[in-house]
Amino acid sequence: MSESTPSVLFVCVHNAGRSQMAAAFLARLAGGRVEVRSAGSAPAETVHPAVVAAMAEVGIDLSAQAPKILTADAVRASDVVITMGCGDACPVFPGRTYLDWKLADPAGQGVEAVRPIRDEIEQRIRGLLTALLPGDV
Repeated sequence: MSESTPSVLFVCVHNAGRSQMAAAFLARLAGGRVEVRSAGSAPAETVHPAVVAAMAEVGIDLSAQAPKILTADAVRASDVVITMGCGDACPVFPGRTYLDWKLADPAGQGVEAVRPIRDEIEQRIRGLLTALLPGDV
C-alpha cells in the first residue's frame, strides 16, 4: 500500500465476530482504498458460525477467515485502531488514532441476534469511510 493509503486495524478479544465483520465490510466498501487488518487479544479457533451465516446473508463470505493474534507490529502499522471490547490488551503507540466501538458481543448468539450487530457495524464502517476518504466515498 502507498503512504497515502489509510490503514485500519480492528481489534476484539477473540477476532471471531465483531472485528471480522468490520474488516470485511471495510474491505468491501473501500474497494482497495484502505488497508484493512483485524486481530484479537485472545483469538478463538474459528470465526463464530452465526457471524459467518449473517455475513453470508449480505454477500460476504467469512468461511475461509481465521482469527489472528494481536501483535504490536499490527498496531504500529495501522493509522487507525478500532477496539471492540478488548479492554487494555491493545498496545498504544503515539501517532495512531484509537476509537472504541461499544458493540454487543455476537459470541454464543444465533443469527437473529447477530444481524443487528452486523448492521450497526456496517453503518459505522460507512461513517468511518467518509472520515478516512473525504470526498471520495
